[in-house]
Amino acid sequence: MATRNVQHRDRDVRDDGNVNAADDSIPTTTQKDPDQWVTGNESMTGAQASYLKTLSEEAGEPFEDGLTKAEASKKIDELQSETGRGIDH
Repeated sequence: MATRNVQHRDRDVRDDGNVNAADDSIPTTTQKDPDQWVTGNESMTGAQASYLKTLSEEAGEPFEDGLTKAEASKKIDELQSETGRGIDH
């Protein structure tokens, strides 16, 4: 019987029950460019607005209301880099 690997976020689990250490060279998520989002031109979500407001305050920048989902996502990434908040260490 052939052994098949099933990818999980933190480890590989083979059909035979053995667990392999995760290969850090394999990305665990796929990120799509916000400019390519189907709904990217829609108004930002309430969650985006709330988080963006928090990040803006921490960065000492004015909160930009009226952004699209894609614009808000890019601004969140920018402010996370600036403030260090939300970035995996």
